[in-house]
Amino acid sequence: MQAAAELVVEVGYANLSLAAVAERAGTTKTALYRRWPSKAELVHEAVFSVPPSAVIAVPGNAFGILQAMMAGARDAFTDPAVRAALPGLFADMSTNAELTARVLSRFQGLFEVTRHWVAESVSRGDLRAGVDAGRLVEIIGGAALFSMMLRPQDALDDDWVHQTADIIALGVLT
Repeated sequence: MQAAAELVVEVGYANLSLAAVAERAGTTKTALYRRWPSKAELVHEAVFSVPPSAVIAVPGNAFGILQAMMAGARDAFTDPAVRAALPGLFADMSTNAELTARVLSRFQGLFEVTRHWVAESVSRGDLRAGVDAGRLVEIIGGAALFSMMLRPQDALDDDWVHQTADIIALGVLT
């Protein structure tokens, strides 16, 4: 998988071939296809190698956890391999529902951990009742993804993390 992540940065998603990945990894295309049915699935697993649920498996208060979730999303989407892979992955996923379902299934752990955290936080009074865990994941991931698209050469620093978590936690209305 390291070979795929390196190559997607070097040549881009569109120019990446499983033959090149196999050569760099010292294996065969057949071996790669046994494990990953498509380039998109190999690249997705290579560039998102850390289990997505790990981004919120941290102790702390609700705001601290929101900041950790924002930092995790920022770190994931600003990684050079992810930046190089996402446009091509999105294009492939937009025309293949089965691929989309398989790729998105890797995020089920994140949604489950978030649902559990939201439920516990609501029961402690840290979050208001009715918070949709799935929507929270979408907002956090979407903020990082869109910021990365608007400013592809810029780093999203800790100030960005804090301000974005603050907007999520407190909203924008007075």
